[in-house]
Amino acid sequence: METLDFIINQLKEFYTYTSFANITWGHIVMICVGLFFISLAIRKHYEPLLLIPIGFGIIIGNIPFNESADLNIGIYESGSVLNQLYFGVLHGVYPPLIFLGIGAMTDFSSLLSKPRLVLLGGAAQFGIFAAYAISLFLGFTPQEAGAIAIIGGADGPTAIFLSSKLAPQFIGPIAIAAYSYMALVPVLQPPVMRLMTTKKERLIRMKPPRAVPKNEKIIFPLVGIILTCFIMPTALPLLGMLFFGNLLKESGVTKRLADTAKNALVDIVTIFLGLTVGASTQATVFLTTDSLKIFGLGAFAFIIATFSGVIFAKIMNIFLSEGNKINPLIGNSGVSAVPDSARVSQHIGLEYDKTNHLLMHAMAANVSGVIGSTIAAGILLSFLA
Repeated sequence: METLDFIINQLKEFYTYTSFANITWGHIVMICVGLFFISLAIRKHYEPLLLIPIGFGIIIGNIPFNESADLNIGIYESGSVLNQLYFGVLHGVYPPLIFLGIGAMTDFSSLLSKPRLVLLGGAAQFGIFAAYAISLFLGFTPQEAGAIAIIGGADGPTAIFLSSKLAPQFIGPIAIAAYSYMALVPVLQPPVMRLMTTKKERLIRMKPPRAVPKNEKIIFPLVGIILTCFIMPTALPLLGMLFFGNLLKESGVTKRLADTAKNALVDIVTIFLGLTVGASTQATVFLTTDSLKIFGLGAFAFIIATFSGVIFAKIMNIFLSEGNKINPLIGNSGVSAVPDSARVSQHIGLEYDKTNHLLMHAMAANVSGVIGSTIAAGILLSFLA
């Protein structure tokens, strides 16, 4: 009889360690969110390199366990493997490495060909500052509001970097919101673009970009790092790595380093970043009213950013001669979701004229948006840190 009681007690204790004994509705909801992200990535091809690691990370982070047993497996438990990997998110290590890879992948020729399109990248950042004002109105602290507002730039690494400095308690919802809206660019932007443009404006043809000499491409990252970071030194960790990666690409003598930065390195960091950001959405700390507010504010910022870019292109056309006008459909590309925003410009343009290719022009605004959102993050960091 004593043996039977012992076995029963052991089974009861074993049950307390299983997920069945510790699961809540919150865990179920978050696991469904993770499955939804994975479904979007596989079925719709929405940012699969981001949404699959994040979606799987959400599932990992919401496998419930007995938190009082000190098992050292959760992402918020000091010393666990996930906690060690999460260090790169909390301390802003991963975003600069992502920017190094982005720099090594990016061709700035379209921007160098038509420098005035950099203004579209600047105009789209208005969504960030509009969201900042609304966040303050909703009761967030200035630091929290700044971290939330950067979602409007549609730049996941920048959002993670800034939130790690200003509001680390909100890294999870801010990162998930930023990457979600990046993935939903083809869904969120077209209605705004169609609403804000006329049929005549959508048919505007822009002059082909000029051929940019090799020397100009090499000089650009050197001038870019000095100019932007002298103005805003707080953006140095991100812009410094962006321009360094681009110099590796354009110099022509560091092909191996450039290939490593844009392939193996950025892939490894993306896996760790996506997985740990997803795992940080543990239901017990993620499902709050503040998280819902952050998602709403992020959507607002993103839509305002798209609106601002399109409107500013229309304003620029007032001052441009007939042959130099800008097709306002590329204004959405000031949002720094590279290259998805530029692809949306191209896709919508082709709907109205099958021979009007806007991709190269849109890429100029798109890469400007990357620089613009990083500078905006630097401004917020300098004032709020």
